[in-house]
Order: sequence, then C-alpha cells, then structure tokens
Amino acid sequence: RRVHGEVSNRKTRRMFARVLSGRVASVASFNVFRSFSSVSKFATVLPNEISGARPGKAQNLVNGEWRDAEKFVDILDPLNGEKFLQVPDTQIHELQPFVDSLAAVPKSGLHNPLKNPERYLLYGQVCRKAASLLHEDDVLDYFIRLIQRVMPKSYIQARAEVVVTRMFLENFSGDQPRFLARSFTVAGDHTGQASSGYRWPYGPVAVVAPFNFPLEIPALQFVGALLMGNKPLVKGDSKVSIVLEQFVRFLQHCGMPAKDLDLIYADGPVMGQIIERAPLRMLQFTGSSRVADMLTQKMHGRIKVEDAGFDWKILGPDVSEVDYVAWVCDQDAYAMSGQKCSAQSMLFAHSNWVKSGVLEKIASLASRRSLADLTLSPIMSLTTERILDHVEKVLHIPGARLLMGGKALTGHSVPKQFGAVEPTAVFVPLDEMLKPENFPLVTTEIFGPFQIVTEYDDSSLHKVLEACERMDHHLTAAVVSSNSIFLNKVLGHTVNGTTYAGLRARTTGAPQNHWFGPCGDPRGAGIGTPEAIQLVWSGHREIIRDEGPIPQNWTLPKPT
Repeated sequence: RRVHGEVSNRKTRRMFARVLSGRVASVASFNVFRSFSSVSKFATVLPNEISGARPGKAQNLVNGEWRDAEKFVDILDPLNGEKFLQVPDTQIHELQPFVDSLAAVPKSGLHNPLKNPERYLLYGQVCRKAASLLHEDDVLDYFIRLIQRVMPKSYIQARAEVVVTRMFLENFSGDQPRFLARSFTVAGDHTGQASSGYRWPYGPVAVVAPFNFPLEIPALQFVGALLMGNKPLVKGDSKVSIVLEQFVRFLQHCGMPAKDLDLIYADGPVMGQIIERAPLRMLQFTGSSRVADMLTQKMHGRIKVEDAGFDWKILGPDVSEVDYVAWVCDQDAYAMSGQKCSAQSMLFAHSNWVKSGVLEKIASLASRRSLADLTLSPIMSLTTERILDHVEKVLHIPGARLLMGGKALTGHSVPKQFGAVEPTAVFVPLDEMLKPENFPLVTTEIFGPFQIVTEYDDSSLHKVLEACERMDHHLTAAVVSSNSIFLNKVLGHTVNGTTYAGLRARTTGAPQNHWFGPCGDPRGAGIGTPEAIQLVWSGHREIIRDEGPIPQNWTLPKPT
C-alpha cells in the first residue's frame, strides 16, 4: 500500500499496479522510495504518497525564498478525482515581491561575456551534477513517477521526457555555457579598430509552460534562459507544476543559486498582472495560439512562441515497410492520447498506401491502447463531450466517415472535467476538405486522440500542397517517402519548422539533439539546441573598439 499510495479508488489502485508492474517498469521501481538517498535531499512531495488522504503541498519561490500563498487550491488526481495536491492560489495583492525581484535585475543580465563570466562555469557545473544525479535510478524514477501522477502517460513516455532533459543537461555541462555566448570579430578599417558581435542576455524574463510535458518543456527553456545570463520567472500549468517545482529544488541542490529563478503558481489573469507591472524584456510561451496572440499584445511583441501545431503527415506514392509506418502513425496520433503539440492531426495517404491496408493496420494498433497501462491518457484540456461533439460535426461533411473510435472510454474513474475518448479518426474526402465552409472545421486542432484522414493520388498532390499552404500553424510535419524527387517537391512547397522526411519520418518524439519549433512566424521559438537558446534568450550586441592611434598627419577637416 505504501508503494501505491493511500488511494481509495480500487480501480485506480489496480491500474497503478499494472502500470508499475514488470511489463512497464523494473521491479526495482517498487523499492526505490524506501531508501531515497539523493531524492530525500531535495524532494518535498513524493509521488507514491500523495493522495486524497495525504495531499502534497506546493510553494512559490521568490527572491530565493520558498513561500506559501495566503490561499491554496485543490488539484484533482486525473485518474480518480481525489484532491491529492494543494498548490498556491496566488492573488494579485501578493505579486509585489515577484515584481520587485524582476525589477532588481539589470538589462545586462546576471552575467554576460564581459560581466561575471565565472557564472558560465558555475552553470556548467550545475548541469553536470544534475545530469549525473539523473543517472541514479532513484532520482530518474522519482521524476518519472511524479510526471505520471499529474499528467498520466505510459512509463516509457514519461521516462523519455526525463531522459531528454538529462541529455540536454549533459549537452550543456562543462564549458558549453560559455560556448553559447561565443562572439566573433571582424577586422576594422584601420589599425586599432575591430568589430565584435556578442550574444547578450535580456535580464528579467519569463517562461509560461503547458501541462503536457511538465518537466521537459519548462526545464529546457528556463535552463537555457539561465545559461545566457537571464533571470526567469517561471509559470507552469498549476495542475502539473509540482513537477517543475521539484525540479527547481533539485537544481538548487545541484548548486543553482536560489535567487537566480522565481517560480509562481497562478492563474492567467494574475500572471497577466505581473506582465503588466514587471519590467519583463522577453517572454517565452508554449501553448494555445489564442493565448499566444493575447500575450504578444501584452508584451508589445517581446515574445517567442511555440503555439498550436496542426501537424500533418503525407504518405508518398512509394509503399514499403507498411507495418513500421503504421506503427509510427499510431504513435504520432495517439501516444499520450494525442496531447502533444507535435501530434499527427491530419494524414494525407496516397491511394497506394490506402490499398496496402495501412489504415486498417493503424486502427488495429490503436485498439491496443488502454487507460489501464496509460497508453491512453486522461485528456487534460477538453471534456469527452467537447471532443465527441467535434467528431459529429466533422461527420456531417459530405462523404465523411468514421474510421475508428468515436466513443467515450468506459470502466474508469477519470473526473468529468477531463476527457476520456477512444483513439478516433475520421475520413474526409480531399475535395470536400478544401471547401471554404469545411476547411476551418477540419483544421481545428483537437488536443486529444483525434485525426483527420484523407486520400490523394498523383494527380491531386497539388491539392495536398494547397491544404498545407492554407493551414495557419506550422510546427511539425512528416513526409514518408524514399522518392527524392517527391520529397524535394513537398519540402520545397511547405514551411513547417520541424519536418521529418524519409521512410522513418514522424511528427512526434523530438529529442534534444535537433531544433524543435515552428517556422513562418517571426515570433517562433526553438528549444533544445544552442541555436534555439541563442535565438530565444539573447539578442545580438555589436561592440566596435576603435582605440587608435590617431594618424600623425591628421588635421582638422572641413565640416560635412
């Protein structure tokens, strides 16, 4: 009972037993929380103990001090509805310490290439120690289990999130932080003159992160901000921010100065007040396009965005490895119940692929998914009714038909404010999709296990490219083909910022070793790579040194 927590709902308890059984996690996972070792040095909430009977408690961090708020709000366990967390419900009259903390940060940052460069070395050591500790089984398993409690996903999906974060920290250990600030010099016009370009921090900045990746997205962004010399205020989704809080405590344990970062639990309007009152010079936002547009106005354009992605995949004319491609399609559309900004939202299948039976194989693979092992997840931002209502609207398009799913999940205790829906796909004829009265509906992003499927042939590829051109958001895409001419045509006529091409192309699963972000929007943010960090968390500064000597024959010229 200690391993599973004091969970009253029997179905939920049995489900956790299956999730943590040898089929998904190692047997060692059952025992790591009995000894704790490194975890006990930083953790204030334990994933195996929080429950309705023993809720965990969260805190804000401001100017190096962990603080309670005057009020707390209960967070529901997304699998059984128990009030298993209490998080600060920060009010507007409690914001002044956060405003003051940010106002104390100079525009030149906490460090830059010419000021406090020792801090580049400091963060190299922080990243090294953090990455090393994340190789310890108990620390790794702690964050995996904590993610699963607040954003239920399979053990493999949750583990991947922690491992990507660990590898990111490894990438920026040692001397790598100062290499981020590498400058360049160009020779001048005369002796003593040289022009140098520097990457310069902004100073006081903010990160607003979503619920679906409670660790990876905020961690990669705010660590990038710190490396470049900024002080970030970080706000996650309160439903899952306990993961973020524990990671901040973990980094403090690894040597991060306590005053280098502030963390707040707050709703949107309260965060909006901070944006209006604090001298924020950059805000990085990951989330919906509607909120991104609102924040763009509040920040007067000082924002970098990774917003909604209606992500498409094109299966080209050449067919091979059908089983593998079907498996990738299932993963892209339905892992985490489609709650990824990179999830496959639309599948353009060439008629050759349709004849191969790939759609039937995808349906068969999707049918294996279940809440019992968290290969399906509660849908955190949409209700079941909202999703099924959208399915019905799409099915009213002439020629549309249900390929799979379209039903609510049964036999669970997911609270009604969350969704629980079978993996769903609706086929819509390409010509009908492109009609002005239908296109906005079929390209509406549903952050859940739902995708649109259509068919094309060689003569209608131009219509597929038209559809891609008319879409509003361009995050990820995939072109599945081994035909280089076909690949070049599609890639040359599209703009998605992270596009996978080739037989193994996918839309999801971005690791830490390449750029991930949208394209076609000047606000577009990147994540994970040196180029992404430089783009989002620094600006270019040019310093021209002109130190003489003055020519010996210089005379006062006529005015010009």
